[in-house]
Amino acid sequence: MKLSKRQHQQLRLKNTLITVLILGVFGLVAYISTLYMTELDVTYNASNSLSDASLKLLPTLPEKVTITAYIRQGQPLRTQVSHLVDRYRQHKPDLTLSFVDPDLEPEKTRELNIGPEGVILVEYQGRSEKLSFIDESSLTNALLQLANAKERWVTFLTGHGERSPEAYANFDLSQFSKELSRRKIKAQTLNLSTLPAIPDNSALLVVAAPAVPLQADELAIINSYIGRGGSLLVLTDPDNANLQGLLQELGVKQLPGTVVDSSSTLYRITDPSFVLSSTYAKHPITKGLQSVTLYPVAAAFEIEPTSPFESETLLSSSIQSWTETGAISGKIRFDAQSLEKQGPIAFAYALTRDINAQAQQRIVVVGDGDFLANAYIGNVGNLDMGLRMVTWLIHDDRFIDIPAKTASDKTLQLSQAAVAVMGFGFLIILPIVLIGTGFIIWRSRRLR
Repeated sequence: MKLSKRQHQQLRLKNTLITVLILGVFGLVAYISTLYMTELDVTYNASNSLSDASLKLLPTLPEKVTITAYIRQGQPLRTQVSHLVDRYRQHKPDLTLSFVDPDLEPEKTRELNIGPEGVILVEYQGRSEKLSFIDESSLTNALLQLANAKERWVTFLTGHGERSPEAYANFDLSQFSKELSRRKIKAQTLNLSTLPAIPDNSALLVVAAPAVPLQADELAIINSYIGRGGSLLVLTDPDNANLQGLLQELGVKQLPGTVVDSSSTLYRITDPSFVLSSTYAKHPITKGLQSVTLYPVAAAFEIEPTSPFESETLLSSSIQSWTETGAISGKIRFDAQSLEKQGPIAFAYALTRDINAQAQQRIVVVGDGDFLANAYIGNVGNLDMGLRMVTWLIHDDRFIDIPAKTASDKTLQLSQAAVAVMGFGFLIILPIVLIGTGFIIWRSRRLR
């Protein structure tokens, strides 16, 4: 049937309208897709999605979160940080991320004590957290700390040549005190000769390697504080006998000599008195900690059987270490006939005991007063370790344990026979089949 001119026009108009309608539908769908985003994580164990703990935390942060990554240009870590932060940004759009090359801002680098590995600074409501290692667990815990921080006071004992939280010498703790203040943990000093009492607002007492012994009445005040269940951080040094009375009250015995560790040479450290830790005991303080920590000069401890506390080894040296009682110079070696002890050796303990059904007393004793000093606090994970100790001691137990999401098995194991069959099939059989098929088709067309 022959179509008239009018029918041709109507058909053409109909086709045009259908085309316009289809294009309009596609355009509308494309526009809606820019307004609403839906993603489906099909990876094993949802490795590209946030955990429920992180998703519950983000709605409790009403204000803007700023993340600044001080990482050199061209580093693959920048891409990893971007991918992780993008997951958070999907649920909190006002979370911002910016990158800064530390080499281009030397003043800011010195102010934040940024090492060559870089650092990630997380800021919220005027407070900040510094991360040397970032994953979902560390970032969520940093946000948790910033969201719930309340002002607390840490008291540093003075008057006996202790390391000061206010002085700026290499062996003092002013940088550590500054980092505590960023988290609303305020440092105050206490001289028991002028104020013979520990302030009621103190959440923690720090005794940092006194250079002279404590007086009997001062020790009595501290022992009374311990008896009431107060939290305590004790830092000492090798052959420092000025804390003997206090350690005896805690049931901790300081061993003679200095911990030396020959395994430190693996990190290109030639001084054997430098002890490095990269693996940690299972404890709330070290949960999720993956950074190496450095202890320049450490003393070893043992727990007395009469100690009134439950003790857990917090830090220990390697099996290649020992307590050197002689001078650390030239070639040194372990002397089994002396008072020296073979490693591994504990040089930090976490002590606890139940005060009542609701309260637990917490004490940490570390045989090194240098690892938090201004000269060493910037070494890899030292600051993180110090902050974790203080956080645990003031009962700020809000860390979230978010396990790493890894596939259980991402490898394909094939037998030699299977590999041979696959190789023979792809390299010989398949090419022969394709060539034969092509020849048959060519031959059939020639015979037509």
